[in-house]
Amino acid sequence: MRILFLGDVMGRAGREAVAERLKALREAWRVDFCIINGENASNGAGLTGDHAKLLFEAGADCVTLGDHAFDQKDMLQYIEGESRIVRPLNYAKGAPGRGHRLFTDGRGRKVLVVQVLGQVFMKRPFDDPFSAMETALKAHPLGGQAQAIVVVLHCAATSEKMAMGHVCDGKASLVVGTHTHVPTADAQILPGGTAYLTDAGMCGDYDSVIGMEKAEPLRRFITGMPKGRFQPAGGPATLSGVLVETDDRTGRASAVHMIRDGGRLQPATP
Repeated sequence: MRILFLGDVMGRAGREAVAERLKALREAWRVDFCIINGENASNGAGLTGDHAKLLFEAGADCVTLGDHAFDQKDMLQYIEGESRIVRPLNYAKGAPGRGHRLFTDGRGRKVLVVQVLGQVFMKRPFDDPFSAMETALKAHPLGGQAQAIVVVLHCAATSEKMAMGHVCDGKASLVVGTHTHVPTADAQILPGGTAYLTDAGMCGDYDSVIGMEKAEPLRRFITGMPKGRFQPAGGPATLSGVLVETDDRTGRASAVHMIRDGGRLQPATP
């Protein structure tokens, strides 16, 4: 199975790039299943129902969220009727939606998508992601009901992401990090057969400060004083992510490729 994961969609630039290019890339790269992090798709903070529809129409099979999951208030209701959206597993127990779901690709193969939030450097004390992940993976052993398992860790600390990768090695097809909006260069297959990437980066304008127009972040760094709100940068967007090839029998990764398409970053294709 060929699974494409795209990192945090950042504002209009990211949405438009996904809408314009994803279907052609799916065909060119023979993608069987596509997951997109939509956490920042709506003005850089959260995801509206309308923007979720746009991502699905563009070619996403699953959209994951993050710490801004419910910044857009209509998501509180929208997620209850849209099972293709996966919010963090270790969010508040009363939160709407689900933290994992078993999907079916176009050939009938099962793909489990699980998302958790990290704790290190995050603003809110979410439940322990490691115990939450252990419970979810025990219920869905790799190579059993699920032909592939994708773990998405929305987290600030690279150390916490790497630790999750090793904990899940041999139990998932892919462990990929999101949240920092900067792609890392450590795509690899771990000893137990799990593909790993610390951060997929963002789908957005890299002539920015992690996807935001530069003026206000620079002002705050230099003077310590805010003057206005952060606004997503609107220049040409790079689609950043990872593509993993898996063995349908074992669920283990056979190849992993970093993805960068369009915009300012150097291209990387399968």
